[in-house]
Amino acid sequence: MPLPDTMFCAQQIHIPPELPDILKQFTKAAIRTQPADVLQWSAGYFSALSRGEPLPVKDRLEMPVATQKTDTGLTQGLLKVLHKQCSHKEYVELADLEQKWRNLCLPTEKLRALLQLDPCEKKMEWIKFLALGCSMLGGSLNSAMKNLCQILTTDPEGGPARISFKTFSYVYRYLAGLDADLPRSDIESYLDNLKENIESRKNGMIGLSDFFVAKRKI
Repeated sequence: MPLPDTMFCAQQIHIPPELPDILKQFTKAAIRTQPADVLQWSAGYFSALSRGEPLPVKDRLEMPVATQKTDTGLTQGLLKVLHKQCSHKEYVELADLEQKWRNLCLPTEKLRALLQLDPCEKKMEWIKFLALGCSMLGGSLNSAMKNLCQILTTDPEGGPARISFKTFSYVYRYLAGLDADLPRSDIESYLDNLKENIESRKNGMIGLSDFFVAKRKI
């Protein structure tokens, strides 16, 4: 026997007072992030929101710049989102990383191809994964380090994009070490040259201008 139609009036419908703001923030986040799959991204958004975790939301609207050769779907903005979500731990579980990657509507096969550059079983040092992601964005070591500085810096957008020399040198050695054709002596010579440019500073920070000046001297 079908149930009778239920009539509702305004007094019967309870709308949680926080719902309008939640939906407003969700809409703004979706516009700013421009997910390829809104449903997949929305699941990740509300899952993170319910757990009080960093949301899969870009800082600003970003138009991907890619070619047929380098089009992986990954952008600097998306990599920065992953950094916000994963960098609170030194190591990231690969299963959790894959879920966050999928929530950003990125192709799983690209993640697996990236991880093949430095295979590991269940977890990976986050800074190393970030470095591999930066190398995927540009393809060259020079471009990878530029992307790294722009993601890690606390400087305002368009500023010098400074990060600590300790972090820079660690990532540079790691990425350069993956290239069997790059002599170890060249790696250390470059870093020594770079250190000379900033050794007079007390904060031990390196910016993009220092990076490219040192690069020209080699």
